[in-house]
Amino acid sequence: MPKILLLPGDGIGQEIVPEAVKALDAVARRYHATFEYTTALVGGAAYDAVGHPLPESTLQQCRASDAILLGAIGGPKWDHLPVALRPEVGALLPLRKALGLYGNIRPAVIYPSLAAASPLKPEIAAGIDLVVVRELTGGLYFGEKKRELVNGEERATDTLVYSAGEIRRIGRLAFDLARKRRKHVTSVDKANVIESSRLWRQEIVKLGAEYPDVALDHLYVDNCAMQLVRRPSQFDVIVTENMFGDILTDEASVLTGSIGMLPSASIGGEVALYEPAHGSAPDIAGQQKANPLATILSAAMMLRLSFSMETEARAIELAVRQVLEQGHRTPDLAQNGERPVTTAGMGSLVAEAIS
Repeated sequence: MPKILLLPGDGIGQEIVPEAVKALDAVARRYHATFEYTTALVGGAAYDAVGHPLPESTLQQCRASDAILLGAIGGPKWDHLPVALRPEVGALLPLRKALGLYGNIRPAVIYPSLAAASPLKPEIAAGIDLVVVRELTGGLYFGEKKRELVNGEERATDTLVYSAGEIRRIGRLAFDLARKRRKHVTSVDKANVIESSRLWRQEIVKLGAEYPDVALDHLYVDNCAMQLVRRPSQFDVIVTENMFGDILTDEASVLTGSIGMLPSASIGGEVALYEPAHGSAPDIAGQQKANPLATILSAAMMLRLSFSMETEARAIELAVRQVLEQGHRTPDLAQNGERPVTTAGMGSLVAEAIS
């Protein structure tokens, strides 16, 4: 029986995780499966309860689970805290590090029924089907940080460090994924300026020689950002470092119609973590306006990657497609006077379609 740890977190996380559970329960009924759920505190909710955004008890529960489903963490309520206690820094980054989650996989697919919701012209948005593979435990976010006084002026330093092994590890993940798709990897760096990017490109080129069946090309990150809005259909698998990946995946998500549509999987250790790519959206929290589809699709990724339940994963994905084709929309997707459904309403519609 797969053990799933639920970490609803903050803001809309409390509303979207239950909708993913609805979908999983519908899968369980249809395919005679059983899932065991436990719930733990993380982020601002954990800080409010016990004084730390990542309690040791939560970390222990993560390690004892077969997979983790995370909602969202953080918000302005906790911005006054010391940096180490803010939910994003004090919970999410240490959680990735502690569990060895070095690779983040974020697919971005445009559903034909949502073509009008994309900010791109329909002829440009057509055919978007890409995956960004982001290195998750190195780079600027994990490098040494310090502030100091220099000539009477405060100066801040963030250190960007990558080893050849870290680069080859994430690169191999991207190449292996590309072999299951359209056999094309685009490596994104800033090798014309940054030394760590020159090492990145060097190691990716070496690794590419081991995959002669996979086409490899390279783009500077600024050009990649432009190409994502100019001709996104050219991309299959994009692999890049931590900060570049953080930025590019948010851009890619909007191309599909809403950041509320983008699921993700963080893998590498024994326990993988699945979460929507969006944040906690405190401005709409508690109003049943959040789009739960990214979380529901993250649950589908969990079934596929952690539990090898391909048929069940496809059932969720097909249900999402069916509900969208029927014209149901949450507020972020509704257009031209369409009457939106609530967060819970969308979750129920997907569960019914699965059943």
